Amino acid sequence: MTKPDFVYTTYIKTTPEKLWSALTTPEFNRQYWGPGIVSDWKKGAKWQIASDEAGSSVHVAGEVLESHPPHRLVLSWVDASNPVDDSKVTFTIDTIDDMVRLTVIHGDFKSGSKMAGGIAIGWPRVLSSLKSFLETGKALNTWAGDDNGCTNQR
Repeated sequence: MTKPDFVYTTYIKTTPEKLWSALTTPEFNRQYWGPGIVSDWKKGAKWQIASDEAGSSVHVAGEVLESHPPHRLVLSWVDASNPVDDSKVTFTIDTIDDMVRLTVIHGDFKSGSKMAGGIAIGWPRVLSSLKSFLETGKALNTWAGDDNGCTNQR
């Protein structure tokens, strides 16, 4: 049996272009997430979250399945320590007046996947930090008080 999709929706006072840049630019996402996320974000390109710019310690990686800046990004999501535990993440960005609605759907989990438990903790932290960063210029300490084995990568 597969696990259900994880769905998270948040509203952010920003533009689709600024949100897209925050999601896809290492200098930007390093400030609210921790490690930089690197790719050219074109369909078929590889992407990765590594603890340093050289990519010597990759945590999560995958392939860009769809890329429609600044409104839709779909990625395969693979745990570097367990490559068979792969899944799919979809980011949808919609404009609503002077804000955007960001919806993140993480799904297509394999039977017996441990990924769903980790992302249910991780996505709310990362996306809350993203929202704070875009609205105030200051990110949250994403992994503060974490007792689930995650570490603050910043």
